[in-house]
Amino acid sequence: MVELGNDWQQLLQAEFEKEYYLELRQFLIAEYRAYNVYPDMHNIFNALKFSSYKDTKVVILAQDPYHGRGQAHGLCFSVQEGTPHPPSLVNIFKELNADLGIPAPKSGNLSKWAKQGVLLLNTTLTVREGCPMSHTKKGWETLTDKIFALLNERAEGMVFMLWGAHAKSKTALITNPAHYILAAPHPSPLSAFAGFFGCRHFSRANEILQDIGKVPIDWDLNNGNCN
Repeated sequence: MVELGNDWQQLLQAEFEKEYYLELRQFLIAEYRAYNVYPDMHNIFNALKFSSYKDTKVVILAQDPYHGRGQAHGLCFSVQEGTPHPPSLVNIFKELNADLGIPAPKSGNLSKWAKQGVLLLNTTLTVREGCPMSHTKKGWETLTDKIFALLNERAEGMVFMLWGAHAKSKTALITNPAHYILAAPHPSPLSAFAGFFGCRHFSRANEILQDIGKVPIDWDLNNGNCN
């Protein structure tokens, strides 16, 4: 039913066979038939497809996908080519510029980050058009908490960038001392000035990666994207 094409497949296969996921799948079949639902069903698991378990170096977490047409494509905060940048993404690019001097790119597609090992994960992976949070508490959170638990178990360290109260609530799932947590307010215009701006998470993540012997992330999307 789900083809991920990397090590996540074996790690999550048992979850895809559990009752909660089978019920979620039936809910999604009905939703996709009756409404516009994002992302496209073929893009639901892009975060896992683009960043394998063994290659994940940084985790960025959000709550649910963008709910407007042409935006979501399975990577949190990312939008498809040619789509205007949503406000939170605008602020992410502002902080990136302030932190590393990288100009805001024309494209808001973050696939280049994902393919370097940045797991861009929403805790709910689908949403009905125009209805934020419409697919919460349908089963997705059980699956994504399992993903977090598996990441926590990995011996190799990684960096968790947790922005906003919802993302920071997952701190309790990160108990392995091998991992690093960078927490800040959400990049939304409502909270960015409360501490997201100035958090310098992009440079701090790269410093951590270098300290633990990993190649840092090239955060510059102006050097060509990976579609």
